[in-house]
Amino acid sequence: MKLSKSQRSNLFFLLIIAILIIPQTRKPIQIFLNKGLALISPSVESKEKQTALKSYDWKLKNENGKVFNFESTKGKVVFVNFWATWCPPCIAEMPSIQKLYTDYQDKVIFLFVTSDFYSDINPFLDKNKYSFKVYRPLDGSTGLFDVPSIPRTFLIDQNGNIVIDESGAANWNSDKVRATIDGLLKQ
Repeated sequence: MKLSKSQRSNLFFLLIIAILIIPQTRKPIQIFLNKGLALISPSVESKEKQTALKSYDWKLKNENGKVFNFESTKGKVVFVNFWATWCPPCIAEMPSIQKLYTDYQDKVIFLFVTSDFYSDINPFLDKNKYSFKVYRPLDGSTGLFDVPSIPRTFLIDQNGNIVIDESGAANWNSDKVRATIDGLLKQ
């Protein structure tokens, strides 16, 4: 039986829908598509559009329950990433963030914030060979930041100005991001 062009198109469309509905195939496809989006560098806010943190009153906790007081980041360059282990755009951008973290971990404070449980976080970090530390909000909130969706990433200068505010997957290991961080570290 030979299929007409419209029948082949309909069959192809149904196949795509089926692949996207099945959870085992949906997530890898979403990650693959988001890796394409994660090739784009985030935008640096112009001086006029930068907003400043109004407060540093926010507490996070690590896997051992040790509290990290965001107040301790005053006067430092800070990279804050809100993410989750189940989030395809988050997963897509993580390799570029790990590269950035590897090179700047001694110069920049990196805060990876999630509401996931460590029983999900640790296997994810181990499987992907990520070496950064992950925090959970002490009170369950996103604190000082408006985070309607993830991933959401902020680069904050020493004066508390938000230099980069990026929603969605991005290439954090780009020359533009590195030049921005290098410029902030020279201030």
